Amino acid sequence: MANKHKIINDPVFGFIQLESDLQYDVVQHPYVQRLSRIRQLGLSNMVYPGAMHSRFLHSIGAMHLMSEALRCLRQKGVSITEQEAISAQVAILLHDIGHGPFSHVLEHTLVDNITHEEISLMMMERINDDLGGPLDTAIAIFRNEYPKHFLHQLISSQLDVDRIDYLCRDSFFTGVQEGRVAAERLLKMLDVVNDRLVVEQKGIYSVEKFLVARRLMYWQVYLHKTSVAAEQQLIMILTRAKELARSGKQLFCSPALRYFLYTQRHAADFGPHTEALEMYSLLDDTDVLSAIKVWMSSDDRVLSLLCRAFNQRQLFRGRLLSEPLSDQERMALRQQYAQTLGISEQDAEHYMFVEHVSTSNTYSEKDVSIDILSNDGTVKDIAEASEILDLAALTRKPKKLYLFQYRL
Repeated sequence: MANKHKIINDPVFGFIQLESDLQYDVVQHPYVQRLSRIRQLGLSNMVYPGAMHSRFLHSIGAMHLMSEALRCLRQKGVSITEQEAISAQVAILLHDIGHGPFSHVLEHTLVDNITHEEISLMMMERINDDLGGPLDTAIAIFRNEYPKHFLHQLISSQLDVDRIDYLCRDSFFTGVQEGRVAAERLLKMLDVVNDRLVVEQKGIYSVEKFLVARRLMYWQVYLHKTSVAAEQQLIMILTRAKELARSGKQLFCSPALRYFLYTQRHAADFGPHTEALEMYSLLDDTDVLSAIKVWMSSDDRVLSLLCRAFNQRQLFRGRLLSEPLSDQERMALRQQYAQTLGISEQDAEHYMFVEHVSTSNTYSEKDVSIDILSNDGTVKDIAEASEILDLAALTRKPKKLYLFQYRL
């Protein structure tokens, strides 16, 4: 058999090698290749035009960082077998496989009561079946059911290779320098104590920078009000299209999009070998974008106006609110849109949206903590070990209330 090991040229980390035939086979699976047609940052390119990188590229980068992290741990005497190393790399390679088009938009509009994490696990089980069962260990690590807990921490924790890659990658493609982190140094500072990941004392400043960078990236990129406005506009488009589909109106859409648009799908419909999962695996950004381009000419005025504004980047205007809209204010806005656009007041609801925008906690001791290995051998939480980080500031979850509305 010919050697299937391949090298991928990554703009962030340089040449990345697929170290085993199993990694190559997984990368070649249609479920994984689909990620190359899904943008990592959804609609952030509306603000940062360079943010066009894919979830596939992020997954490859996270796999590379996993390889580097394991190599560093092995050099420090941590016992990691070759099978465990390959399995951990495959697990992180597949961690985002269940994402739908435009990140979380699809979860809230076309599919009910199931998360992309649950779909990721179903897809991993399906790939495992397709390949004859070589992913059992990778799935156990992903589900935190493998005896070596620290391997799961590298995939999902406060300081995992997923977060390190997306901060490095997203800051690179957006040009937001505040998001850059010292990935190589962070990985070199990792160690394992009592089956838990720790960071050596001399790496504490890199951890502090990582936490601050993540917080800055949330407000500057992930929750930029223009990106949120574009996402809300897309949700309104899909919501309106779903209303029309359920009323029996025929709309242009791909078979995969039609499957979810015309019949509401629930968690019970999904499983490793179900039609719902197979149709979901065919959905990517192009299904939605091509439909929106055609819907600009729809004879439904609500849908056509929303799609035309979206395609021409006439995005909802975001206005920061000090308090929620009163019933009177909401009614006045509905009447204004209805009168100006020639639509009903009920349909006018598609042109306005009040949304709480909030970051996830930058750090929370309730989650898996970031442990610092002191020079005297004791282990302390970063909030206790750091001299400059304020625990109250780190655990605060700030919220902003916005009114997003169509530009008349």
